[in-house]
Amino acid sequence: MDKYILEIQNISKRYGGNVILKDISLNVREGDTVVIIGPSGTGKSTLLRCINLLTRIDTGKILLDGKDITTKNVSEDEVRQHVGMVFQNFLLFNHLTALDNVMIGLTKVRKMPANQAKEKAMQELRRVGLADRASHYPGQLSGGQQQRVAIARALAMDPRVMLFDEPTSALDPELIGEVLEVMRKLAEEGMTMLCVTHEMGFAREVADRIIFMEHGVIVEEGPPAELFYRPKFERTREFLWKITELYGKHKDEEKPGDTST
Repeated sequence: MDKYILEIQNISKRYGGNVILKDISLNVREGDTVVIIGPSGTGKSTLLRCINLLTRIDTGKILLDGKDITTKNVSEDEVRQHVGMVFQNFLLFNHLTALDNVMIGLTKVRKMPANQAKEKAMQELRRVGLADRASHYPGQLSGGQQQRVAIARALAMDPRVMLFDEPTSALDPELIGEVLEVMRKLAEEGMTMLCVTHEMGFAREVADRIIFMEHGVIVEEGPPAELFYRPKFERTREFLWKITELYGKHKDEEKPGDTST
């Protein structure tokens, strides 16, 4: 039986009187692609930030490979070497080339010799199709290329889990596909991934499991074929109808929750 690489046990997070996450539990198997969907402001990004220790939980615990990473004595830098994160706004260093952006974690955190770090960074740039842009600065790259550099930077640390927080939301529509294609390839390679996204086509094609969140709780979860076309809850069905219409990508297809065909 496949083991759980990530175990999220009854975590909660609040800011003042505002409850962001409410008793969330979630297990992820090694090699799974889990896509998290739901309305804006419902705790999806906060959940990813908690897993990466950018936000500290109030209650519960998170286990990575069976080790509790939410105890006070755990090194955040150590955890982040194993939990890569890709943000919607790239967060590249504008004064560094693509190659140097990918190398920096290897030299500064891993203390890897520069020649080894360069070799590893070039390997990851090739992986995302950007070896020929290694000497370019972020300002010389398209948004899609910048995001692929950010993915290469996270991959360079050989993470156990990759987190994607709406990685295409800041991109022009014509650039979204190149980032999603990299993510598809990672899924095919067996990378364990948690992705917050509004890209429903990607979710249906690539996800092993879809999680629908609202108001800081998991409303429903299941494989794409089940959650998209046979959702158990009316709220899930309403959200899927709304987002499908909003993005207008599946107008000729069976609508979410439509079982008439």
